[in-house]
Amino acid sequence: MNNHGLSALDRLIGYIESIIGFELFKIGHNIFTAKTIIILIFSFALLFFLSERIRKLLVNRVFPRYNLDIGISQSIAAIVKYILLIVGFVVIIQTSGIDLSAIGLLIGALGVGIGFGLQNITNNFISGLIILFERPVKVGDRVEVDGLAGNIVKISARATTIITNDNIAVIVPNADFIDKRVVNWSHNNRKVRLNIAVGVAYKEDPDNISKILISIAKEHPGVLPTPLPYVRFDEFADSSINFTLQVWTIDYVDRPAILKSDLYYKIFRVFREKGIEIPFPQIDVYLK
Repeated sequence: MNNHGLSALDRLIGYIESIIGFELFKIGHNIFTAKTIIILIFSFALLFFLSERIRKLLVNRVFPRYNLDIGISQSIAAIVKYILLIVGFVVIIQTSGIDLSAIGLLIGALGVGIGFGLQNITNNFISGLIILFERPVKVGDRVEVDGLAGNIVKISARATTIITNDNIAVIVPNADFIDKRVVNWSHNNRKVRLNIAVGVAYKEDPDNISKILISIAKEHPGVLPTPLPYVRFDEFADSSINFTLQVWTIDYVDRPAILKSDLYYKIFRVFREKGIEIPFPQIDVYLK
């Protein structure tokens, strides 16, 4: 290459260096150039990518070897991810030559912004940390919150994803699980009891009704044999005597309405075959 070519290349390199070395702004004694911004953006992008990859590696490869519950493994992996992000953020800032004490003004301005416009995001983030550490709910749990029922499939920093029985994903802010009353069907274990209300006419024998209902429950494969199904005599109502069939299940904790429907179908069919009357409210009107 001739001298003219070398000088053109040198000028190009010098031009690029002058662009990436151009001072954009200054905070305290820290000078931010285009090169600094590019390095920070690349470093933070790599940090987020690696932390997410490590989280997935723990959930999909490491924790299954120890037979950990999916909810526990998801919580531990998320905590590890946040720790890596915090440590990585500090390391990136310090290795970039930025004095953390000099950006106190920027942090103060961010605090003012949080106070005025980002309080909901901050509340949800802190609520997410509480959920991960205290674990009132976890991935895989069947929950009901604010009239919504479904299975938790993901807990992120801001919101929790719930899949309903209609296979619809609903994004619920984490604060709702802290501030509102939450029904967790599988907090301790996945064995739950379902109550099925049944009413019959006064002419029927309560003992016979109890035997029939228990027999129907035992025949359903989704009903656990232990604890045994139980029939509770509730009340003498206006038009009927009312019972509650109590059954335990594990398979239908995610679909309790399906189990109730199956049992109601069988109860109606057996009652009709045996001539057992299922009453309905009646009003007698007398005209003078």
